[in-house]
Parts: sequence; C-alpha cells; structure tokens
Amino acid sequence: MDRSKFLDAIIENAIDGIITIDDKGIIEHLNPAALELFGYTKEELVGQNIAVLMPEPDHSRHDGYLSRYEHTGKKNIIGIGREVLGKRKDSSIFPFRLGVSEIKFTDRKIYTGFIHDLSKEKANEEQIKSYTEKLEVKIKERTRDLVKLVSELETAKENMSVLFQKEKELNQLKTRFVSMASHEFRTPLSSIQLSASLIDKYTIKQDASSVEKHTSKIKNSINNLTTILNDFLSLEKLEAGKVEASAQSFNIISFAEEITEEMQMMTKQNQHIIYEHTGLTAEVFLDANLLKNCIINLISNSIKYSGEDTLIQFNTILNSDELALEVRDNGIGIPKADQHSLFEPFFRAHNTGDIPGTGLGLNIVQRYVGLMNGTVSCKSEQNHGTVFTLFFKISNKLINPSKSHE
Repeated sequence: MDRSKFLDAIIENAIDGIITIDDKGIIEHLNPAALELFGYTKEELVGQNIAVLMPEPDHSRHDGYLSRYEHTGKKNIIGIGREVLGKRKDSSIFPFRLGVSEIKFTDRKIYTGFIHDLSKEKANEEQIKSYTEKLEVKIKERTRDLVKLVSELETAKENMSVLFQKEKELNQLKTRFVSMASHEFRTPLSSIQLSASLIDKYTIKQDASSVEKHTSKIKNSINNLTTILNDFLSLEKLEAGKVEASAQSFNIISFAEEITEEMQMMTKQNQHIIYEHTGLTAEVFLDANLLKNCIINLISNSIKYSGEDTLIQFNTILNSDELALEVRDNGIGIPKADQHSLFEPFFRAHNTGDIPGTGLGLNIVQRYVGLMNGTVSCKSEQNHGTVFTLFFKISNKLINPSKSHE
C-alpha cells in the first residue's frame, strides 16, 4: 500500500469528522464521520461554503474570519482549537470541539478541520448539572429540615429547662410551706394549750388579772391562726381562678377611715395609725373588697414589724392621673438582699425572727392589685422602716364617670 492510500484509509476510517476547505472557505473533502455528523451526503457539501455547516452568527461572519486572517496573520482558531456550534442538515444545533490546521502547498493552501462531537459530553454535563441542582435543592431542604429540627429540639430543651425550673421552684415552695405551716400552726396552738391550762389554775385562785392576760393570749393566737387560714383560702381561690375584680364607686376617704379605725384596735401598746388624704376629689371606681384586703394586709405587717410607741402612716393621694395608697412605718425594715423575693409565695425576710407570718400576704396583695390593673412598689431600709405604695391609673376608670361632673 502506497503512502497516499494509507493516509486515505486513516482519514476515511477516523471516528472524528475531518473536513478540508480552500482559502476561500469552499469544502473540498469530508470523511464519512463528518458526513454522518452533519447528516449530508458528500455530493451535497463538496463545493459549498463551509458556512453552510454553521449557525448564526458564525454563518455570516466566517468569510470575514478567513479574510482577516489572510491580511493580519492573527490566529483565532488555527492551531489553537476551541469549542464551537455546528448546524446539521435538519437545522439542529450541536456542540463540537474544532481543531484547524493550515497546510501550505507551492501554489495554494488548504485548511483541515478536525471535528470531535461533544453532544454526549454536553448531555452528560447537563445531566450532571441537573442532578447537582436537584441535589442542592435536596440538601437545602434537608438542611432546612435539620435546622427546623434543631430549633425544635432547642425549644424542647428550653421548655424542659423551664419545666425543670418550675418543678424546682414548686419543690422549694412545698418545702417552705411545710416549714412555715409546722412552725406557724404549732406556736399559737401551744400558746392556746398552755394558756388554757393556766386559766384553770388562776380561776381556782380567783386571779382575774392573770385570767384576763391568758384569755388575751388565746385570742391573739386564734387571730394568728385565722390569718393563716385566710391566707391559705385566698391563695387557693387565686390559684383556682375564682377571684375576679368587680369595680364599684365609693368614697376613698370614708373607706380608708373605716379601715384605720378597725386596724387601730389591733395595734401594740402606744402604736398609732395616722390617716391622711391628699386630693380635691374622693370618689373612686375599684373593687373595694380586694382593695380593703390589700390595705389590711399592709397595715397588719406594719403593726407586726414595728415596735411599741411607733406611728404608722396611711395616706391616699388622688389626682388627675392616678390613685396612690401608701402605708409607711419605721419598723425593722427589709434587708436589701431579700427585697427582690418579697412577692414570692411563702417567702419571708431573714430578719423576721420569731415574728409569726405565712409569707403569703404580699404575694396575695400583688395578685389582687394586678387583678385591678394596678402595681405595687416597695422602698425599705433595714432598721429604718418600709413604705409600700399601690398605684392605680385613672385610665382604669378609678373615678366613676357619673360622678366626675358633680
């Protein structure tokens, strides 16, 4: 086999397309792979401009490419190779890698194009791209689900932490209750038992003053027990949601004077409750029963935690913006470290000693005031007295509208 036939055999059997054109772009030869790739017969293409195999804009520009190369010698594809688009006979477009070599003869030159179809590679790339996009979507969805799950787990963890804290607080309340109840009930009951036994002895001796002394102790002990039971009853009703504010119109001065007179009977020796009102009006619109319980509780505390020969100041201040009720004493005061826990149920300040109390009163006061849309504040200094103030905004209809024009 001579060299020419050997080269022809290689070209004719190459799996990639091979096309040769002259310097004007006219097709001179195509191998079977190129014909199959573009869907033409040899007779249809030989003698045609190579641009027939190109889609726009290369179809219109190809002759310019050749002319520019002839004049400038600047190579854009010759000897370099690049990815381009081809146009089949059925007008379908496909990608291929084109390598162009220039062959110079004595009297002319030709260009040989080597065409490697990229359709399968591109299809695979698109498929991979599609799979990648779908995978990214799945990853985003899974990530979103994971973030949501982590968030739900964090929320559940926080909820469990809150429940654990509440359980811990409940256990502390139970401990406080058991401790308080065992002490507060035992003390007055022991006093009642002892005084009753002594009364029997003094009755035989006809010692009237001693009998009176111990009957007084019995009364005080019974009052203490009554207070404890009332606190428990109030707390139970509050916890059960059975307490609701029922506002009515009443005169705050008459209301406060009546409480002052009632509480004066419970004071220690030479303790005096001084009441004073400030304001041009006296009519208010509140739940009188809840408010009375609050005031009695605060004044009772002042009596209990103040010594003999002391003054307790009870003030009401009514202006255009709010009603304030203030109970001030110069008793033992509240340690600063205990003040943040004052309104917790069963909590008692560390300096109360043997003074009886349930630790429920201030919690009940705060909740009653809250039911009337008011607030409670406390200012205290140990050994220098305490001031409790209840505030109610006029916007809460404290003043009866029907009375406002009188």
